[in-house]
Amino acid sequence: MKFEDLLTDINGFGRFQAMIICIGFVGRFTLPCHFLLTNFIAAIPSHHCDISHLDADGIFGNLTWEERLTVSIPAQEDGTLASCLMFSYPQFHLLSNSSSTTDLPVVQCQNGWEYDNSTFSSTLATEWNLVCDNRGLNKAVATIFFVGVMFGAVFFGGLSDRYGRKPMLLVSYVLGMVFAVASVFSSSFIMFAVLRFFTGFTITGIIIISSVLNVEWVDIKHRRLVCVIDSIAWACGSTSLSLFGFCVRDWRWLTVAVTSPLLLCTILWWWLPESARWLIVNGKTQKAHYYLHRCAVMNRREKVISRIQPETLSSMLTTDTEKRNHSYLDLIRTPKMRKLALLTGTIWFCVATTTYGISLNITGFGLNMYLTHFVYGVIEIPAKLSIYYLLEKIGRRKTEAGALLLVGISLMINIFIPKDQWVGRTVVAVLGKGFAVASFATIILYSSELYPTVLRQNGMGYNSLLGRLGVALSPLVLLLDSIWGYLPQITLCSVALFGSLVAWQLPETRGRCLPETIEDIEGTGKKLIEDYEKQEEAKQMKNDSDTPVIA
Repeated sequence: MKFEDLLTDINGFGRFQAMIICIGFVGRFTLPCHFLLTNFIAAIPSHHCDISHLDADGIFGNLTWEERLTVSIPAQEDGTLASCLMFSYPQFHLLSNSSSTTDLPVVQCQNGWEYDNSTFSSTLATEWNLVCDNRGLNKAVATIFFVGVMFGAVFFGGLSDRYGRKPMLLVSYVLGMVFAVASVFSSSFIMFAVLRFFTGFTITGIIIISSVLNVEWVDIKHRRLVCVIDSIAWACGSTSLSLFGFCVRDWRWLTVAVTSPLLLCTILWWWLPESARWLIVNGKTQKAHYYLHRCAVMNRREKVISRIQPETLSSMLTTDTEKRNHSYLDLIRTPKMRKLALLTGTIWFCVATTTYGISLNITGFGLNMYLTHFVYGVIEIPAKLSIYYLLEKIGRRKTEAGALLLVGISLMINIFIPKDQWVGRTVVAVLGKGFAVASFATIILYSSELYPTVLRQNGMGYNSLLGRLGVALSPLVLLLDSIWGYLPQITLCSVALFGSLVAWQLPETRGRCLPETIEDIEGTGKKLIEDYEKQEEAKQMKNDSDTPVIA
């Protein structure tokens, strides 16, 4: 008997698996809130130079507030006040005529800024004046967070393969919550940036560990359902963030609000099991039998597990007794593993860059930012439900490649739509976001099925590293509009189309057992040979049944 058969016999998608998925749902709900939090806490409200020091000198006399602004701050081409400049001295003649202000002497803001607080009561920009010359620091907040996520993926990927899924998940819950809450007490931007880095570093363990734990506890036919449920949790979190942001306008309290679910996660963690696959592969058959017995009891299949002894579990999975402690170097030691790592890493980078390049651009379409973010979140739900059907009907490879191709096409169409037609641009952007999140959900499941159990967390950690590198670069890609307005769209379009081409090079995993060792990937493993013989036997039986019998 193979482990997949045992998992099916004790119900590979029963109440036990539902418990694991529900607990993971809460943690994954929190992740998009933090990943996209900078859309709100780092927003830059309308602002202009503070002229209160001039009023203190009494030079304005009885002028109204609007008149004081007119004589103190130059107007831009669209009629709004300049954000970073003021006249070197009040221009009272502007009250009597509307002559051009382009030739009048101007200077940088001398006494800080005044901000429009109608939308936000407080943001990072208003807290530390991250505007004008310091605008780049405000944009860097997202990049700093995602750099932390990038390094955290490597850290948690490697350690969860060595010490187990469950203990490292608790570390991610607790430290993620601690650093996130600590960041709201920051007294300087540097302090906030450091704590935000460590928030990203620690919180990323939730996604890569919970995804693998879910996949390793369900049977083959329910993997895609688990993938969709995980993705729906992300979509719910992303949609809810717009509601959190609308109700909580202060960046400190908003950070606390989106972090609070991690407290519940820490409590629910006690009911989570360790991965039985990981325990068996690492020789801990007694503990694996304990969790399998829990699963069987909860799923009302006690009789099945009563016939299985702990000693026999080791024969169900191909274990590597000579080399227990695998590392990231094993991803490049052998030729097929090296090729697999190159292909999946490239796809993760492309998917992450395009997805977050679209997600972080919520103010470029002329709509209310809360509404844009809400629509971006809502579109994820039908997009991810659709892959439940597509993963089974056309397979993982075609779904991934096709979704990325449609992302590229959507971005390409938006290049040719005039910027004043914001309705059309928004519709196309929302469709592009839907295709992007579908590709992201697919590659997470796809990667977990491609890598062997002994390297699955290392592989997911490595892929997440490259994915988060793409996420960290996506805010910088959006800054390319200062060079040419269409350059960000062209860059993201090219990345998506390249990712689609790479996805076609991956092998299909639909309906196949999870590989357990590196030998299974290289084609020399016993498990792989047995699976191949079983598939060939099934094909032969089907051919025999289709052959007409001649009397």
